[in-house]
Amino acid sequence: MNMVMDMKYRILGRTGLSVSEIGMGCEGFNEENGARTRALVDLAHKNGVNYIDLYSSSPVVRSSLGDALAGRRSDFILQAHICTVWRNGQYKATRDPAEIEEGFSDLLTRLRTSYIDVGMIHYVDSVREWEKIERGEVLAYAKKLKAEGKIGHIGVSSHNPLAALRAVESGAVDVVMFSVNPCYDLQPAGEDCEELWRDENYAAALTNMDPDRERLYETCARLGVGITVMKAFGGGDLLTENSPAGKALTAAQCIAYALDRPAVATVLVGAHSVEELQESIDYEGTMPEERDYAAAFKSFPRISWTGHCMYCGHCAPCTKGIDIAAVTKFMNLAKAQGELPETVREHYVALEKKAGECVACGVCEKRCPFGVKIVENMKEAVRIFGN
Repeated sequence: MNMVMDMKYRILGRTGLSVSEIGMGCEGFNEENGARTRALVDLAHKNGVNYIDLYSSSPVVRSSLGDALAGRRSDFILQAHICTVWRNGQYKATRDPAEIEEGFSDLLTRLRTSYIDVGMIHYVDSVREWEKIERGEVLAYAKKLKAEGKIGHIGVSSHNPLAALRAVESGAVDVVMFSVNPCYDLQPAGEDCEELWRDENYAAALTNMDPDRERLYETCARLGVGITVMKAFGGGDLLTENSPAGKALTAAQCIAYALDRPAVATVLVGAHSVEELQESIDYEGTMPEERDYAAAFKSFPRISWTGHCMYCGHCAPCTKGIDIAAVTKFMNLAKAQGELPETVREHYVALEKKAGECVACGVCEKRCPFGVKIVENMKEAVRIFGN
């Protein structure tokens, strides 16, 4: 597999797949009748971007990507969606077994491949929908494909943290494709994804991350389910003054925010041009101050993150060398479970400095943009982990 030193890679949960922090969505593949696909894939390949999401069932998109991947299929990890077909010149989501099988066969043919690395059960935005999938033929078909080696791992795509959480807790999926950004993370769970970007939902003051979203991220980390991020830029809205937050963010800030969430392995950027893709790839060469989203968050006119640890690292450096963000993340994972999972304990034990070495000097708290009570968190971590 092609690996570029400047690109950073993460392990995608329990799949064991090493994926680039910057991944690629398929938004640009359908424009100009697929003419941009090869240039986008060439740029990705050159820069070590090895993860591609393909949700579209468009024959043009599938065929143009298949052409672009010819001779280098093994250099890429493909996340492609089952339960999508093309009808009357447009995309259709389906749960019909015959249509699903037809759509997947077309997918493999047009991509010129015998397998998909991660097969995503497409668009599961309600708990009821997941329950039908789990009990019915859709999940059975996905498991059959996996047993036959036609997909390597089963995933689910969702905008609803409660639906995604049920899928994760079922043990049936290894990957979740989820919408992660600092505006959507404030919104409560719902079955209508359009609510996430509706202006009126940001009209009142909003405070801190929705607890169901936080629980999803922490549960994925605990159970080894990798998260691939969609809509990190909110469809581009977060990058403009029309942002729901009332202030524009940069692409680097949005990417950094997503990568700081527990279990996140890759951010799938929806580039419409090679210039947009290059801008996201350039994230890997940005300075810490360019990635710093904390100051921007603090200036949002209607959004407050007071008292909530964002794992942003502003508390560093600790006078005793403690990785405060990591300690806090592991502490929150344990608290979310209500017990101390062995995997979380092992990660904590691997830390060079433990919470017990905190001398309560309070220097970190003076640096924190969000007023987190860090000294109390270190004491709580000692209580949970024993040192």
